[in-house]
Amino acid sequence: MTYVHGKDAVFSLDDSGGTLRTITINLNAVSGLPGARALSEVTAFGDAGTKSIPSLANVQFSIGGHFDATATTGVTTVLNGLRTATATSTFNYGPAGSATGALKVIGECWMTALTYDATVSDRVPVAASFQVDGIPTLGTY
Repeated sequence: MTYVHGKDAVFSLDDSGGTLRTITINLNAVSGLPGARALSEVTAFGDAGTKSIPSLANVQFSIGGHFDATATTGVTTVLNGLRTATATSTFNYGPAGSATGALKVIGECWMTALTYDATVSDRVPVAASFQVDGIPTLGTY
C-alpha cells in the first residue's frame, strides 16, 4: 500500500481573469473534495430496509491558509477577484501532489465566502468556501 503526506498537496484556481493560478504555497488546508454522493430515499411500504437512488450532487469545499497580497499570484489577490465573479472558476486539486499519474480532482466552482480574521497576536489567515458547479471529475496529472 502506498501512503502519501498532505505536505505534497497542490491546489490551483482561476483568478477573475480566467488564468489558472497555483496557490499551494499559501495554503495549509483543503477539505470537502471530491465530495459526498447524494442519495434520495425511495423506501416504500413493505421494504425490509431503506432503499436509495443516486441524486443531485451538492459538493462544497473549503481552503485555508496564509494571507498573501502579492500582485497577480498571492492567494489574497486571486480570491479577492472572485468575490464578485459572474462566471465559474476552474479548480484543480492534487491531494498527493502533481507527479505524473497522481490523482487530480477537477471542476468548476463559485466562491461563496471569504474571510481574513486578524488577531493582535497571530498571523492573518485566509479562509474561503466554494460551491461546485456540477460535479467534480477525477483524473490524473
